[in-house]
Amino acid sequence: MSGTVDLHIHSNRSCDGDFAPAELVRMGKGCRLRAMAIADHDTVAAYPEALDAGRAEGVEVIPNIEFTTVFGRDDREFHLQVPFLDWAGRSVAELAGRVTAARFREARERVDALRALGFDIAWAEVEAASDGAAPLGVKIAQVLLDKTAGQSAPYPPALASYLSPERRDMGPYFFYRDYFAEGKPAFVPKRHVPLVEVLAAMPALGGVAVLSHPGAYFQNTTAEDLAELKERGLAGLEVYSPYHTAEQVAIYKELARTFDLVATAGSDFHGRIKPNVAFGSLREGDYRMVEELRRRGRG
Repeated sequence: MSGTVDLHIHSNRSCDGDFAPAELVRMGKGCRLRAMAIADHDTVAAYPEALDAGRAEGVEVIPNIEFTTVFGRDDREFHLQVPFLDWAGRSVAELAGRVTAARFREARERVDALRALGFDIAWAEVEAASDGAAPLGVKIAQVLLDKTAGQSAPYPPALASYLSPERRDMGPYFFYRDYFAEGKPAFVPKRHVPLVEVLAAMPALGGVAVLSHPGAYFQNTTAEDLAELKERGLAGLEVYSPYHTAEQVAIYKELARTFDLVATAGSDFHGRIKPNVAFGSLREGDYRMVEELRRRGRG
C-alpha cells in the first residue's frame, strides 16, 4: 500500500520550530501526505493536538519524539526517534523530563560561556525566545544573531560574518560549529542521557527506535555504531534526510539492509531556522515504511 510520508517534522513545541501541530497537519494534507510524524525535541507536547487535527483532516498522524542523547566513547550527540510511542505514558514523561532537565543545564552553561567571551546575550532572552522549551545550541545562536541584526551596523567583528547576506540564512549553524562544537571557545560538556539507556527503555516507551540523520556532521554514524545499536534494539535508520548527500543515502541504505533496519524518510522540517528545508520537499517517504515500523513494534 503506497502513499507519501514524512516521519520527522518539528512543531513549535520544539524550541526551534515555527508552526503549531494542527497547522503542520493542515500543511501535510495540502502536500497530500498519507502519514506524518511530529518528532519534537525531547517533548510530546504536540499531542493530542496533532492527533485530533489528523482525524479532522484525514491525515494519519504517528506519535513520535526525538530524544537528544550521547553515544560512544567520544560522547557524540545522537538523535533517536520513537515513532508509535505511548505519548501519554508515565515512562515517556519521566524520560523526557530527564533529558529536558539536562538540556536546560547545558543551555545555561552555553549562555554563560558566551557571556564570558564578551557576547551580549542573557539567559532571559534565550528563555523567552524558546517558549518554555529547552534551547539547543543553534537556537541560542539564532537569538544572539537576531539581536545583533536588529542593531545598527557595523556589527561586532566576531559576528559580522554570520550576518553577511551570503551566510545569514545558515548563520546559526556556522556559529554553532565555530563556538559550541567540541574544542571551540564556548564548548561545554554534553549532559544528555546515554543512547543505550533510551534503547533499554524501549519496551516501557511503547514505540520503535529509529536513528535520525545518521550522516549529520555531529553524529557521523559508522557501521560499527550501527552493529552495536542493532544489538541493543535499534529498528530503523533515517536513510532519506536533507542532511545526507546522494552518496550518504546510498551508504546508509546499504547499511540498513546489512543490519536489517527499516530505512525511513524524514525532512527534519522546522521552519525559519532551516531555510533550505521546505515543507513537503522530501518525497522518498513511502507508506510501506510505516507498515514495517508498525509490524516491528508489534513483534
